[in-house]
Formats: sequence, C-alpha cells, structure tokens
Amino acid sequence: MKISDKDLALRIYIILAALFIASLVTANLIFKKFVSIDFFGWYTFKISVGVLPYPITFLITDTISEIYGKQKAKWVVTAGIFASIFTLLIVLVANALPAYADSPLDDDLFNEAFGATGIAVGASMLAYLLAQYIDVSVFHFWKRLTKGKHLWLRNNFSTFTSQLVDTAAVVGLLCIFGELAWKDFWTLLLSGFLFKSLVALADTPILYAVVYAFKKRFKLQANEEISWYRDDSENT
Repeated sequence: MKISDKDLALRIYIILAALFIASLVTANLIFKKFVSIDFFGWYTFKISVGVLPYPITFLITDTISEIYGKQKAKWVVTAGIFASIFTLLIVLVANALPAYADSPLDDDLFNEAFGATGIAVGASMLAYLLAQYIDVSVFHFWKRLTKGKHLWLRNNFSTFTSQLVDTAAVVGLLCIFGELAWKDFWTLLLSGFLFKSLVALADTPILYAVVYAFKKRFKLQANEEISWYRDDSENT
C-alpha cells in the first residue's frame, strides 16, 4: 500500500524527533569524560565528550524549522525536556538502589560515572531551554528577513548565537555546582564554542542536501513548509 505524503512527513518527523532526544540524553549521560582534540596543529580543543552529539540537536531543529515550521520545532524541544527529566529520575532511582556483592559495577563506580547526572541534566536543561528556543527564534527571524533565501545564513547565525549561549550557560552552571573549576571556565567556553561552530559550518552542506531532498519529495516552493493539518478542500 502506497504511503501518503502526510503519513510519510509524520514518520520522518518522528524519526528526527527520536534522533534529537537520543542525542540530547546521550550528551547528558557521557559529559564527565573530557578529551583533547588537536585541530591540524592550529588549536587544541579541550571539551567534554558530551559536546559531540549536541550539535546534532541544532542541525535537527534547523531542519524541522525549515521544513515543518517553528511550532513543530518547539514541540521537539519540549519533548526533549520531558525526556531529560525522565532520564534523570531513572538514574536517581538506579543510584539509590544498592548493588549486590557480585555486581560488575559497584555503588562507588556507578556513582562516579552517573552521580553528577542530576547536576548535568539540570544545568543542561536550563541552558538547553534557553539555547534551543533562541535557535528556533533566530532561525525564523532570518528566514522572514530573507524571505526564505540564504539557508546558510539563518542556519549558521542561529546556531552560532544559540551555541554561545548554551556553552556559556552549561560551563558556568557546572562551575557554580562545583563539577568544574573556575580556572577552566574560559578555556572550556572557548573550546566548546569553537568546536560547535566548526561543526555548524561543516553540517551546512548536510542541511542543504536534506532540505533539497524534502522540498523535491514534497514539492515545496521556496519558503514553503509542510502543513499536516491543511483541509483537503484547500488542495482542490
């Protein structure tokens, strides 16, 4: 049976939302490992591995904003909040339950790995709320201003702005809660922001390819978005 455009659009939206939530939750769980990444001898990034999946969330919200509209992007952001809270509750319960003697992971190791998850999720959610809503709002501001043209402009301007806010908020809150030392604030802020910005530049061609594929498949004109709930009479 041939799937309708409406059903296909809905299925793709669900997949994008799932990837978004998975990236966000993963970033919160693995943040305690920090690494140094040499960038062709020009700069050495000192970042949490939690940063690695995070730019994917902005690529996905920009894709949804461009194809499905501002409201659909905000739905995904809100879903991410509930997913983060749910993850936090599960980790807190797991951490409270005592491990038995032969457990491969004892209480101390589990607490070392996930004990700060509550702080991480709390800090991440505050920064995430602010940054993602800024990203969606700035993206659509530039989309209106350019009348749907210059996708690279709104993609990068919105991401640069939101990533700066997100990085500063997360690093600052983790310093306040004692998870990071204040002496590392500027180093981690600069490294995190530069890394995310480079990823944003690198994923611009990917965004163009995805948007092109969507517009071709669903026959969308410039600045046109998918409308799931349009009355069928409008197409007659």
